[in-house]
Amino acid sequence: MTVVVTENLTRQFGQVKALDAVSLQLPKGGVIGLVGPNGSGKSTLIRTLLGLIRATSGTAEVLGHSTNRPGEYASRVGVLIENPAFVGSLSAEKNLLSLAALRGIPASRVGQVLKHIGLAGREHEPVRSFSLGMKQRLGIASALLTSPDLLILDEPTNGLDPAGIVEIRGLLKTLAKEGRTVVVSSHLLSELESICDHLVIIRFGKVLFNGPMSQMLERTGAYIDIDTERDADRSALAKALTAADWKVDVTADGLRVHAAKNHSAELNRFASEAKITLVRITVAQESLEELFLEMTGRTDGELAESRAAVKGRNK
Repeated sequence: MTVVVTENLTRQFGQVKALDAVSLQLPKGGVIGLVGPNGSGKSTLIRTLLGLIRATSGTAEVLGHSTNRPGEYASRVGVLIENPAFVGSLSAEKNLLSLAALRGIPASRVGQVLKHIGLAGREHEPVRSFSLGMKQRLGIASALLTSPDLLILDEPTNGLDPAGIVEIRGLLKTLAKEGRTVVVSSHLLSELESICDHLVIIRFGKVLFNGPMSQMLERTGAYIDIDTERDADRSALAKALTAADWKVDVTADGLRVHAAKNHSAELNRFASEAKITLVRITVAQESLEELFLEMTGRTDGELAESRAAVKGRNK
């Protein structure tokens, strides 16, 4: 079963195509990651699916209903777009009671969702005293008031510290395990890769990948990083390896040979026969974040920044 189906969905703003013939089928259940660089079209896609903006051409359905008639599925979709806005002087409970009253939802539902997202015991505190992570939890609580089948969250971890990101990821996994579908967008795959069941990668309005996370994992490649004793030997070894049909990239601190780990001894012999001494041989597997950055055309600087961010979150 599917929760979202699009066919050649296009949204144009002047000469710019924010969405370019996007065709998707998103499965029911689990966490679906919508990932791409800033400005890739993620938010435009979300707003189009919600019926907030109309497509220039193409079609889209959410929960079996056309996005031209969002009223037919709106009550079954919970949404959090960007940073949630609440009245800071009011408590979490009173903010949600106001929203529930506007939507015709029983007041009893407020206590249920506050407990569900981990704010029980803090519900009477003014929202202005909340951390950013707690405000994001409260935003997700507001999206859950209608007990939605589909939950769509646009950059829910944006601006959070490492602890806040971990907390939100855990909450999203819990919500998905309860049977609903959670679609969450981010510009960093590292923030979602541990919880996603399905992944959509988008760049310049075009879909680069759409499938189970397991398929994305299969696309990561193995490589062997090597370095020579003398700097002058690097280019010579790179040329020799390339001539021998090895795939080689020159990096800032040596050579990267795209080959499985069982070729490391062969590489060492190759260098020795060329009278070049190696001082380092490191076997590794390409990370999902590296593959994502390659697919989306990111720079080496962005890759280094992303690696540093991932290390920081894992401390």
